[in-house]
Amino acid sequence: MSFQIMLGSASMARRQILTEMGYEFSVMTADIDEKCIRKEKPEDLVIALAEAKADAIISRLKGTDQSEEDAHTTLLITADTVVVHEGVIREKPSTKEEARNFIKGYSGGQAAVVGSVLVTNLKTGKRKGGWAIAEVYFHDIPDEVIDSLIEDGVTLNVAGGLMLEHPLTLRFVEAVVGTSDTVMGLPKELTEKLIREAL
Repeated sequence: MSFQIMLGSASMARRQILTEMGYEFSVMTADIDEKCIRKEKPEDLVIALAEAKADAIISRLKGTDQSEEDAHTTLLITADTVVVHEGVIREKPSTKEEARNFIKGYSGGQAAVVGSVLVTNLKTGKRKGGWAIAEVYFHDIPDEVIDSLIEDGVTLNVAGGLMLEHPLTLRFVEAVVGTSDTVMGLPKELTEKLIREAL
Protein backbone atom coordinates (compact mmCIF):
# COMPACT_ATOMS: atom_id res chain seq x y z
CA MET A 1 0.00 0.00 0.00
CA SER A 2 1.54 3.31 -1.08
CA PHE A 3 -0.42 5.32 1.46
CA GLN A 4 -1.22 5.18 5.14
CA ILE A 5 -4.63 5.52 6.73
CA MET A 6 -5.55 7.31 9.90
CA LEU A 7 -9.06 6.79 11.26
CA GLY A 8 -10.32 9.85 13.06
CA SER A 9 -12.85 8.03 15.22
CA ALA A 10 -13.11 6.19 18.52
CA SER A 11 -15.94 4.02 17.18
CA MET A 12 -15.30 0.29 17.51
CA ALA A 13 -17.75 -0.39 14.67
CA ARG A 14 -15.83 1.89 12.30
CA ARG A 15 -12.55 0.20 13.26
CA GLN A 16 -14.11 -3.19 12.60
CA ILE A 17 -15.44 -2.14 9.18
CA LEU A 18 -12.13 -0.62 8.08
CA THR A 19 -10.34 -3.80 9.18
CA GLU A 20 -12.87 -5.89 7.20
CA MET A 21 -12.01 -3.73 4.18
CA GLY A 22 -8.42 -4.97 4.48
CA TYR A 23 -6.79 -1.78 5.69
CA GLU A 24 -4.24 -1.28 8.41
CA PHE A 25 -4.61 2.08 10.10
CA SER A 26 -3.74 4.23 13.07
CA VAL A 27 -6.41 5.93 15.17
CA MET A 28 -6.61 9.51 16.40
CA THR A 29 -9.77 10.96 17.86
CA ALA A 30 -11.10 14.46 17.48
CA ASP A 31 -12.25 16.22 20.57
CA ILE A 32 -14.96 18.57 19.32
CA ASP A 33 -18.19 19.84 20.78
CA GLU A 34 -20.62 18.32 18.31
CA LYS A 35 -23.56 20.24 19.79
CA CYS A 36 -21.97 23.52 18.60
CA ILE A 37 -22.51 22.52 15.00
CA ARG A 38 -26.10 22.77 13.82
CA LYS A 39 -27.59 22.25 10.36
CA GLU A 40 -31.20 21.76 9.35
CA LYS A 41 -30.62 18.93 6.90
CA PRO A 42 -29.13 15.69 8.29
CA GLU A 43 -26.87 15.32 5.22
CA ASP A 44 -25.41 18.79 5.80
CA LEU A 45 -24.98 18.11 9.52
CA VAL A 46 -23.04 14.85 9.16
CA ILE A 47 -20.73 16.38 6.52
CA ALA A 48 -20.12 19.47 8.70
CA LEU A 49 -19.33 17.25 11.71
CA ALA A 50 -16.93 15.05 9.71
CA GLU A 51 -15.18 18.23 8.47
CA ALA A 52 -14.93 19.64 12.01
CA LYS A 53 -13.42 16.35 13.24
CA ALA A 54 -10.87 16.39 10.39
CA ASP A 55 -9.94 20.04 11.10
CA ALA A 56 -9.48 19.29 14.82
CA ILE A 57 -7.20 16.32 14.11
CA ILE A 58 -5.17 18.25 11.51
CA SER A 59 -4.56 21.08 13.97
CA ARG A 60 -3.49 18.52 16.59
CA LEU A 61 -1.07 16.94 14.10
CA LYS A 62 0.41 20.34 13.31
CA GLY A 63 1.43 20.57 16.95
CA THR A 64 3.51 17.39 16.57
CA ASP A 65 6.48 16.60 14.33
CA GLN A 66 4.40 14.17 12.32
CA SER A 67 2.90 16.53 9.80
CA GLU A 68 5.68 17.80 7.54
CA GLU A 69 8.43 15.21 7.63
CA ASP A 70 6.35 12.19 6.77
CA ALA A 71 7.10 11.33 3.16
CA HIS A 72 4.18 8.94 2.95
CA THR A 73 0.76 9.97 1.82
CA THR A 74 -1.61 9.71 4.77
CA LEU A 75 -5.35 9.66 4.29
CA LEU A 76 -7.39 10.82 7.26
CA ILE A 77 -10.87 9.28 7.39
CA THR A 78 -13.48 11.03 9.51
CA ALA A 79 -17.16 10.19 9.66
CA ASP A 80 -20.38 11.04 11.43
CA THR A 81 -23.78 9.43 11.72
CA VAL A 82 -27.21 10.63 12.78
CA VAL A 83 -30.57 8.92 12.96
CA VAL A 84 -33.67 10.61 11.58
CA HIS A 85 -36.94 9.55 13.20
CA GLU A 86 -40.24 11.17 12.18
CA GLY A 87 -38.33 14.08 10.67
CA VAL A 88 -36.26 14.76 13.80
CA ILE A 89 -32.45 14.44 13.78
CA ARG A 90 -31.16 12.32 16.65
CA GLU A 91 -27.55 12.25 17.78
CA LYS A 92 -26.11 10.30 20.72
CA PRO A 93 -28.61 10.25 23.59
CA SER A 94 -27.45 12.36 26.52
CA THR A 95 -29.28 10.36 29.22
CA LYS A 96 -30.58 6.83 29.72
CA GLU A 97 -34.11 8.24 29.69
CA GLU A 98 -33.54 9.84 26.29
CA ALA A 99 -32.06 6.56 24.99
CA ARG A 100 -35.15 4.72 26.23
CA ASN A 101 -37.50 7.16 24.48
CA PHE A 102 -35.49 6.86 21.26
CA ILE A 103 -35.65 3.05 21.19
CA LYS A 104 -39.33 2.97 22.20
CA GLY A 105 -39.97 5.23 19.22
CA TYR A 106 -38.37 2.75 16.80
CA SER A 107 -40.48 -0.15 18.09
CA GLY A 108 -42.81 -1.28 15.30
CA GLY A 109 -41.64 1.62 13.15
CA GLN A 110 -38.65 2.76 11.12
CA ALA A 111 -35.72 5.13 11.27
CA ALA A 112 -33.35 6.49 8.66
CA VAL A 113 -29.62 6.51 9.29
CA VAL A 114 -27.58 9.19 7.52
CA GLY A 115 -23.81 8.72 7.57
CA SER A 116 -20.99 10.82 6.16
CA VAL A 117 -17.45 9.92 5.22
CA LEU A 118 -14.72 12.46 4.62
CA VAL A 119 -11.26 11.51 3.33
CA THR A 120 -8.56 14.16 3.66
CA ASN A 121 -5.19 13.68 1.98
CA LEU A 122 -2.84 15.13 4.60
CA LYS A 123 -0.02 15.50 2.09
CA THR A 124 -1.89 17.38 -0.66
CA GLY A 125 -4.79 18.81 1.32
CA LYS A 126 -7.25 17.25 -1.13
CA ARG A 127 -10.55 16.46 0.59
CA LYS A 128 -13.38 14.26 -0.68
CA GLY A 129 -16.63 13.69 1.15
CA GLY A 130 -20.04 12.18 0.70
CA TRP A 131 -22.96 10.66 2.56
CA ALA A 132 -25.09 7.54 2.44
CA ILE A 133 -28.51 6.71 3.82
CA ALA A 134 -30.10 3.49 5.03
CA GLU A 135 -33.57 2.79 6.43
CA VAL A 136 -34.14 0.37 9.27
CA TYR A 137 -37.56 -1.20 9.87
CA PHE A 138 -38.33 -2.68 13.28
CA HIS A 139 -40.65 -5.28 14.74
CA ASP A 140 -42.18 -4.39 18.11
CA ILE A 141 -39.41 -4.26 20.72
CA PRO A 142 -40.54 -5.53 24.16
CA ASP A 143 -39.98 -3.23 27.15
CA GLU A 144 -37.71 -5.75 28.89
CA VAL A 145 -35.43 -5.80 25.84
CA ILE A 146 -35.30 -2.00 25.85
CA ASP A 147 -34.46 -2.13 29.59
CA SER A 148 -31.60 -4.56 28.91
CA LEU A 149 -30.23 -2.35 26.13
CA ILE A 150 -30.32 0.70 28.40
CA GLU A 151 -28.62 -1.20 31.25
CA ASP A 152 -25.93 -2.39 28.83
CA GLY A 153 -25.00 1.27 28.34
CA VAL A 154 -23.92 0.93 24.69
CA THR A 155 -26.92 2.93 23.46
CA LEU A 156 -25.44 6.12 24.94
CA ASN A 157 -22.42 5.91 22.63
CA VAL A 158 -24.21 5.61 19.30
CA ALA A 159 -26.29 7.95 17.14
CA GLY A 160 -29.97 7.78 18.02
CA GLY A 161 -29.20 5.10 20.61
CA LEU A 162 -29.39 2.66 17.70
CA MET A 163 -26.79 -0.11 17.65
CA LEU A 164 -27.89 -2.38 14.83
CA GLU A 165 -25.23 -5.02 15.41
CA HIS A 166 -26.11 -5.49 19.09
CA PRO A 167 -27.55 -9.03 19.52
CA LEU A 168 -30.53 -7.64 21.45
CA THR A 169 -31.39 -5.15 18.70
CA LEU A 170 -30.68 -7.41 15.75
CA ARG A 171 -33.50 -9.84 16.59
CA PHE A 172 -36.06 -7.06 16.21
CA VAL A 173 -34.83 -5.65 12.92
CA GLU A 174 -37.36 -6.48 10.22
CA ALA A 175 -35.42 -5.09 7.27
CA VAL A 176 -32.60 -2.75 6.31
CA VAL A 177 -32.98 -0.81 3.07
CA GLY A 178 -29.46 0.22 2.20
CA THR A 179 -26.35 -1.31 3.74
CA SER A 180 -25.80 -2.35 7.34
CA ASP A 181 -22.31 -0.78 7.26
CA THR A 182 -24.02 2.61 6.69
CA VAL A 183 -26.04 2.01 9.85
CA MET A 184 -22.87 0.97 11.73
CA GLY A 185 -21.14 4.22 10.78
CA LEU A 186 -18.86 3.60 7.80
CA PRO A 187 -20.38 2.78 4.38
CA LYS A 188 -17.72 0.60 2.71
CA GLU A 189 -18.51 1.40 -0.92
CA LEU A 190 -18.54 5.16 -0.32
CA THR A 191 -15.32 4.96 1.73
CA GLU A 192 -13.49 3.04 -1.03
CA LYS A 193 -14.64 5.55 -3.65
CA LEU A 194 -13.50 8.54 -1.58
CA ILE A 195 -10.11 6.93 -0.80
CA ARG A 196 -9.48 6.56 -4.53
CA GLU A 197 -10.62 10.13 -5.25
CA ALA A 198 -8.47 11.64 -2.48
CA LEU A 199 -5.23 9.99 -3.59
